Amino acid sequence: MAARRNASDKGKGRPITGRTVLVCFIGFFGVVFTANFFLVRAAVTSFGGVETESSYKAGLAFRAESEAAAAQDARHWQVDAHIEPGRLDVAAHDADGRPLTDVALVATLQHPTDRRLDVPLDPVRVSAGQWRATDTVASGQWELVIELNRDGERLFRSTNRVIIR
Repeated sequence: MAARRNASDKGKGRPITGRTVLVCFIGFFGVVFTANFFLVRAAVTSFGGVETESSYKAGLAFRAESEAAAAQDARHWQVDAHIEPGRLDVAAHDADGRPLTDVALVATLQHPTDRRLDVPLDPVRVSAGQWRATDTVASGQWELVIELNRDGERLFRSTNRVIIR
């Protein structure tokens, strides 16, 4: 028995069959699973974040950092830095304005999202209390970390977000 078609059924296209629905269903989920596969793979292979192995040890480190910050504030040192593409200048003075001569400077540009891209700088003492680093650094957003040490003990630490163009 053949299906009857009315005059009003002309131009409406093919009827939707079970096979059409199955193909659309499989195609839709195929696209979703393929996109998820590539996005998950990209996320897992590019993870450069920080992980904490022990919350207890992290808490102890936080307490030590808090005490170091309080001691740093009590010294009233003034440390000024100027950064531009290919150059970092740092000047450090004590509370009385005298240049700091008996400290070593450690400077690092840390990438805000991927620690694998961090750039340790190589500052050279220019004069008393003044250093210069002339390392090549990619443009973008960075965290400039400056540390002043004496005999292996960190006396000053500063972290500032900078944009290098």
